[in-house]
Amino acid sequence: QVQLVESGGGLVQPGGSLRLSCTGSGRSFRFYTLAWFRQAPGKEREFVSAILSSGDFTNGVYYADSVKGRFTIVAMDTSNTGYLQMNYLKPEDTAVYYCAGAGGEVRNYYNTRYYDDWGQGTQVTVSS
Repeated sequence: QVQLVESGGGLVQPGGSLRLSCTGSGRSFRFYTLAWFRQAPGKEREFVSAILSSGDFTNGVYYADSVKGRFTIVAMDTSNTGYLQMNYLKPEDTAVYYCAGAGGEVRNYYNTRYYDDWGQGTQVTVSS
């Protein structure tokens, strides 16, 4: 059974940084799409970023417009851990962040329904 576990959330001041980790188990992650979504209270879960990996190659990296230039996604490494580096955080980035994944290349990477694997979520709060 595939498991994804997020860590690294917390409270940070506006303009600060956090790095979220997503550690996987239960399968090979060499040919895998890793994504991050977030959900704020009262809102739908929304796409943040995705990276499409085939072995040692990256086939695509995508970001929501709201995080472009501030967030960086990193694919699963040899320890089966991927990351979301978040810089210049804003109060509107406050949400529960989820990592998600699926084998192969997920073409509709922004859509939650195409992901088979989900983590439990980690809270990110940006506030002074």
